[in-house]
Order: sequence, then structure tokens, then C-alpha cells
Amino acid sequence: MTLSLDPLFQPESVAVIGASRNPGTIGYQIVDNLVRHGFQGVVYPVNPNARSIHSFPAFPSIAQVPGDVDMAIVVVPKEFVLKVVDECGEKGVKAVVVISAGFREVGGEGLGREEVLLEIVQRHGMRLVGPNCMGIMNTAEEVSMNATFAPTMPPNGATSFLSQSGALGVTILDYASEYGIGIRQFVSIGNKPDVSGNDLLEYWEHEPGTRLILMYLESFGNPKNFIPIARRVSRKKPIAVVKSGRTKAGARAASSHTGALAGTDLAMDDLLAQCGVLRAESIEELFDMAMAFEDLQSPKGNRVAIVTNAGGPGIIIADACESAGLEVVELGSDTQARLRGIFPAEASVRNPVDMIASATGESYEIALRIVLDDPCIDAAIAAFVPPLGVKQADIAASIASAVEGKREKPVLAVLMGREGLPQGIAELDDAGIPAYRFPELSLIHI
Repeated sequence: MTLSLDPLFQPESVAVIGASRNPGTIGYQIVDNLVRHGFQGVVYPVNPNARSIHSFPAFPSIAQVPGDVDMAIVVVPKEFVLKVVDECGEKGVKAVVVISAGFREVGGEGLGREEVLLEIVQRHGMRLVGPNCMGIMNTAEEVSMNATFAPTMPPNGATSFLSQSGALGVTILDYASEYGIGIRQFVSIGNKPDVSGNDLLEYWEHEPGTRLILMYLESFGNPKNFIPIARRVSRKKPIAVVKSGRTKAGARAASSHTGALAGTDLAMDDLLAQCGVLRAESIEELFDMAMAFEDLQSPKGNRVAIVTNAGGPGIIIADACESAGLEVVELGSDTQARLRGIFPAEASVRNPVDMIASATGESYEIALRIVLDDPCIDAAIAAFVPPLGVKQADIAASIASAVEGKREKPVLAVLMGREGLPQGIAELDDAGIPAYRFPELSLIHI
């Protein structure tokens, strides 16, 4: 069943029905994104009132497109969607993405309209993303498809993302670009009468370029199916979820937004926990998790070493580690002896390792190499508070140097202080080391 999603993610031809020559319209933006970001297939704009769009010949209807069409993006008023999708089926289109709103999310006639839409899609053997969505994306070089109306195309990477909210999807893609998180595939599923989160989990389970799955959800369409699927997939690839509708007010908003029925928050926590799925409290935390999981392999155990140049961050990190079920274990006697021979008497060589404010980049490199050699340690966190005369970028370079050749034990970094922060974070990002601005953010992601 999941193989039928290939026309959505790997189409050789895309028709945009409702394509427009007017900048600022969704029909224009989608065609522009396909062209500007180098879609490797054929683009067919469909508009009865235009001869050409973006220098491509435009066609009055999908029936008059001369070639085969794998996927159609439908951007027409809700009153015309059913007719257009039926024409797609008659044409032999394999998948449709309905951007248009005005379906189940508005209730009444919209609910009936969506039921007919699903019947049409099933009758023609097509797959449907949407309605009420922002589109679909695949950044793989051999596809390079941005079939959304988002202004941002994130870098290619190993993270696939599902969003039940179209508008929030735009923000998500902006965040991905800002954080430097590579997106493999992105889907805004909207009301999801056909293609659901469960379908996408099964597809991404076997998609070789996807190593991490992120989800923004307002509802679970079929929790009984989700549990075995997520439990199986999460053993192979991490899954992290932001589930909205936590409160009564949020649940009401979710219902009016995509027609979602939100469950109780406590039951949701239990459901995700038994599936091995991580729950993020916010979009920001979701991306903090992504920073850790995108490049790092999972540690073999839960024993963490903390290396810092200040006591305060070390204490905060230790507290948060313990709260998250991680162990800040005492370092082995040999490890402590090696550290004691390098650092001044005022330093602490147990765990956290507090090298005090005089620590340099060389200090970080030496200390990290030593603690990573300790067989009692499964992962490490390096935290830096900038004293006078020591640059963030120098510390970042030293942390990266220490980790080189020791990737079997994940290392995360905390760089505090504003001066030189972007350079330091960029240095660590290039080395595949997640870097955070505050000590609490790094801990639950090991």
C-alpha cells in the first residue's frame, strides 16, 4: 500500500491546476517553486485563461495536457475541486494534492464535500494529500521538488516532516533553514481523509534517505493502527512529535482548524510512550531534538559526562540529566587521575568536570578526549561560558577536534554568551555536533 505514495514523492510530471501568472497567489507560488528549485520532472500549468505561465505552455484543462501526469496540485475554489479531481482520475493521474480549503474543517456542506472527494479519489485509484493543506516537498537531488506555497526551500537532509497545519508548515520550513536542519521530505496533510500519518510512517520506514521523522499533529485518525506502526518504526528511526490540542481551548481550536478530534493529553502521553515516540513540548524543542538526532547515533547507554568551565551550567545540566532518566556517573579512578594531572587544584575532576574559568580551547579538547575514553561513559555534554579572552569559535573548534574519530559516543555542546555565538554554532554544525544556547535544551536529546 505504501508503494502507492511514490507518485507523490517521486513524480516525473506535475500538473498545477489553478496555476496563475499573478505573483502573490498560491497558484503562482507553487509553479514558481517548482521551477526555481529545479524540479527534475515536467511541469504542466493548467489555466483556461492563460496561454503560458512561467514560459511553460498552459493548458485549459487536465484532459488537454498532452503527456502522462503522475501528480496534480489542485489550487481552485472549493466549488470546482470535485469536478477537477474527477477529471484527474479520468486522465489517469496517480495522485492529487488538494490545496483548497472549505471541506471538513468548516463543517456542514464542507463535510459532505470531503466525503464525495474521497469517493472520487478511491474510485479512480488515486492517492490524496489534503484538502486544506500547503503541499508536498522532496529535496532529494534526483527529484528537487518544492510543490508547496512556502517561500523557503530548506537544505537537503535526512529528516522527513509531517505537518497537519499548512500555515505552521511554512514556519517549520523557515525554522529548518535557520537551524541548518536538512529536510528530506515534507508533507502538509491537512484534513487527511486518505493519506494519513500512519501511511507516511510506513513509507518513511523504508525510504532510505530518511533517518529521522518529525510530526506536528492535531489528532490521531486511527490510534489502534498508529501504535504497532510507530512501535515498529521507532526501533529503526527516531520519531518525535508535537501534539497540539492539549487543553480544552486547544482541543476546540483543533476541531475547528482541521476537523480534528483531540484526545486527553494524559492519554496521549501514554500512547506515545508505549510506542517509543518522543514528545516535544514545542516546535522549538522539536527542532532541538532534530539537531541531536540528525547527525548523532544513539548512545549505547544512559551514562553522561559533563565538561564545563563554570559550576552553574554544570549543576543545571546534571539536574536536567537526572530528571530525564540519564545518569551523571562518577568517572573512573584512572580518568580522574589523568584529569587531575592536567587541571589546577581548584578544578573538579569527578562529574561534572569543572575546569574553572581559566580553561582554554586546549583544555576542552584534552578533557573531552579523556572522558570519552572512560568505559563508564556513553555520551558527553560540553558547556562553555565565555570568560575574557577566550573566543566561542576557538572552543567550538577544540570540541570538534576532540570528537573527531570518537563518533561512537555522541557529544553535544552548550555555548552561552552572545559574542561569537553564531560562528561557534556554525563551527560545531559543520562538524555534526549539535550546539545549544542554554544548558537545559541539550539534555533530553541524548
